[in-house]
Amino acid sequence: MTAKPIVYFLCTGNSCRSQMADGFMKLLGGDEFEVYSAGLEAHGLNPKAVQAMKEAGVDISGNTSDVIDVELLNRANYVITLCGHADEHCPVIANENVVKWHWGFDDPAKATGTEEEIMVQFRAVRDAIHDRIKQFVDEKSCR
Repeated sequence: MTAKPIVYFLCTGNSCRSQMADGFMKLLGGDEFEVYSAGLEAHGLNPKAVQAMKEAGVDISGNTSDVIDVELLNRANYVITLCGHADEHCPVIANENVVKWHWGFDDPAKATGTEEEIMVQFRAVRDAIHDRIKQFVDEKSCR
């Protein structure tokens, strides 16, 4: 039996974008991938990210905000950064077989305005992440 490919999503605080990507990869990738997310720091799970994902039918409320695990980073098949800061400050990956990609998305936690205007930004980023994850799964899936 072949091991499942490990996908490791990284962001600065592991509170929004990487959590959304984690949720969608688990949903869309089914049991084909081993999925993790982490941050350069752990900022806690953003409640607006949880709400936006819930609206899309994905429950990430049980996720935890974690700091990058260097051992896992070097075992991963795919390391995907979702913000420029994480891309620029990601620890060095010692394993040359790890595929590292940067998928940049705006930080919805920095959105300003009314509560509804802020949620519009969270939904836009959520939907963009969903589309990118779907593309990844379609390309890499063995189904």
